[in-house]
Amino acid sequence: MKKWISLFAMLLFLSGCSFLEDVNNTLDYVNEATEYINEASQFANEVQTLAEQAASDPNALAELEERLHMMQGEIEEFNSLNPPGIAEDIHQTIEGYNQTIQAAIDSSLEKIEQGQLQLNELLNSELMQTFENLQNTLNQLEQLGN
Repeated sequence: MKKWISLFAMLLFLSGCSFLEDVNNTLDYVNEATEYINEASQFANEVQTLAEQAASDPNALAELEERLHMMQGEIEEFNSLNPPGIAEDIHQTIEGYNQTIQAAIDSSLEKIEQGQLQLNELLNSELMQTFENLQNTLNQLEQLGN
């Protein structure tokens, strides 16, 4: 009888550890995703400023190109995260936004290399709207964290 009670207690303890691990994984994911969205929002603000400056300053155009490359790395890093089950839908939504952002960045970099980037085209592109949509996912992430 003592063996059964000990076995039951051990199983109960192990399942509790699994639950705590799931909670920790979810909180870690929420923190990383929130940080990514904040960085993306900061990037969107910087891109607007740099694009406006690049019209008259070649150094700003070079900095804009560098920031676009950096954002590509941030996107790849975020997309490589393994979300916990509870966050899979949100992760897929963010990945969808990331695909749109990535395509706009690729197009912008190609146009920069060809000397054909129209800065007002960049500012009025789907890129800025997608960053706004990405920012709106913060509410969903905050609900996961609570």
